[in-house]
Amino acid sequence: MEIINDKQNQAVSTMDWFITIFITAIPLIGFIMLFVWAFGSNAPASKANWAKATLLWFMAGIVIYGFIALVFGVALLGSMSN
Repeated sequence: MEIINDKQNQAVSTMDWFITIFITAIPLIGFIMLFVWAFGSNAPASKANWAKATLLWFMAGIVIYGFIALVFGVALLGSMSN
């Protein structure tokens, strides 16, 4: 049976969420911190889950953006060939 760390089960305070959201707003550093919180062992479980969900949203956005860029790129090339 695994012993669960009390820090991982503690509620994240409002000020901690404020700082977390502020850090994620910083380009590149925020993205790196999402990986640290998502896959590091020191983050509370709720923050780790939030970071994993945010990374999934980033991936979904990149896929959608890539699809839209591809569609518009093909349309642009098609209109230039006429």
